[in-house]
Amino acid sequence: MEFNVIYTAGRCAVLETADGGIYTTKETYQLFLDGEPAGPVQKVITPIYGLSPSTDYLAELRLGDGVVAQARFTTEPESVTLNVRDFGAAGDGIKDDTLAIQSAIMACPSQGRVLIPAGRYSFVCLFLKDGINLELEKGAELSAVTDRERFPFYPGMVPYTDQTGDYCLGTWEGDPQKMFCGLITGVHVKNVNIYGEGTLNGNASHENWWHNCKEMKIAWRPRAVFLNGCENISLVGLTVKNSPSWTIHPYFSNHLRFLGLNVLAPKDSHNTDGLDPESCRHVELAGIHFSVGDDCIAVKSGKIYMGKTYRTPSEHITIRQCSMNDGHGSVVIGSEIGAGVRDLIVRDCIFKDTDRGLRIKTRRGRGEDCVVDRVTFENIRMDGVLTPFVVNCFYFCDPDGRTEYVQSKEPLPVDERTPSIRELSFKDIHAENAHYAAVCAYGLPEQKIGHLKFENISVSYAPQVQPEIPAMMDGLEPMAKAGIVARNVRLLTLKNVDIKGCAGDPVQAENVEIIENVE
Repeated sequence: MEFNVIYTAGRCAVLETADGGIYTTKETYQLFLDGEPAGPVQKVITPIYGLSPSTDYLAELRLGDGVVAQARFTTEPESVTLNVRDFGAAGDGIKDDTLAIQSAIMACPSQGRVLIPAGRYSFVCLFLKDGINLELEKGAELSAVTDRERFPFYPGMVPYTDQTGDYCLGTWEGDPQKMFCGLITGVHVKNVNIYGEGTLNGNASHENWWHNCKEMKIAWRPRAVFLNGCENISLVGLTVKNSPSWTIHPYFSNHLRFLGLNVLAPKDSHNTDGLDPESCRHVELAGIHFSVGDDCIAVKSGKIYMGKTYRTPSEHITIRQCSMNDGHGSVVIGSEIGAGVRDLIVRDCIFKDTDRGLRIKTRRGRGEDCVVDRVTFENIRMDGVLTPFVVNCFYFCDPDGRTEYVQSKEPLPVDERTPSIRELSFKDIHAENAHYAAVCAYGLPEQKIGHLKFENISVSYAPQVQPEIPAMMDGLEPMAKAGIVARNVRLLTLKNVDIKGCAGDPVQAENVEIIENVE
């Protein structure tokens, strides 16, 4: 068994207990720090708090009377702690504590800590600065107001004075648009840690932010956390819930870590994606529990204009030891992927009761820079996922989504508007209680999906299933207990694939050049 400390801050660390469990450990261990009991370890990714800065620790995992693993680590230095209560914050849920908390953030020196102790802090928006640690103590809740008249907003694009380009601030669904500032916002900040056992609550509901959600009122709805052009940012341990729109949205940001979070929203909430890295590089998501009303994780890279202009793909993203519940998709690519997605690894995760497991959404018009390549899923357990694998190159988004150009199933000329999907690999995946199809992969006839590889895959179905359309596209028939439905694929590799109880042929292929059955 491997036991490692994968993250440290001044007052917090994150342990990884790799005993073969997915999200939760196979055993319940007892943690000891320097010989003193520090509570149970029941999850593979476990944040711990209440540490002292610049201090050496010995962490031990014990099972019964025996020590089964040890790890040594040293916490980071801390220059100062600024308690927001000392800046006038009341934490009574009534007084507006925005300025008090913001003043503590602005006064905090590099490597300092802004402490939000237990209490309920009513606020509008907070803005980060370089080099700070923001801790939400156990029992602390940042409780956002919902009156949009009180929110600041960002314009979409601001031209540089020397006319060399544009400065993008606001964004909505892949395009530069006027948007309300996030509840926590970072713009071109670096080296920030946000951690703790507290809660960031957007207080969104169908009576406020989610009412008439497709209509822009003043500006587009805010995210809970918005990071624009940031570097070296970590979010650890927090509960983030009831966001007005996408919950955590990193945008053109690099070297990001999201560890041990809880990301929550009601199943019927609108656009409450859990975590959407957009045109981001070197991103790690580990030990996160999602239960949301839209996609749990959606990897993006701008719609047509942003993808073509900035050509910044999302790449080098690792998602592991996460639990995805109730959303439309567990891990989604798109649909705003104008600059493409590359080198995405998803492993050691649990998908439960989502509409789809992997979901790729693209369409004609996304452009030649919209390349999806080197996507790998390994060691995944799915239960109640309606369609485990969906690759949809006819996604009917945007005002022109149902036009003949987007939805035609006849081959069209390949030009600068044509996206491509190259290599997707799935290995060691077990899915039970599926509904509509095991796989629904529908490529473009003029730009076929390059290589779909399935190895050590088992899929079984729920007993009672009503036919439904497994992917959001025109011309697709309703399905129930279908097997592998593949259209417009160059190479389909099947190795040790077991589809139990499907209706009809296990593989229904059309315009697939090579089907490779590997014994």
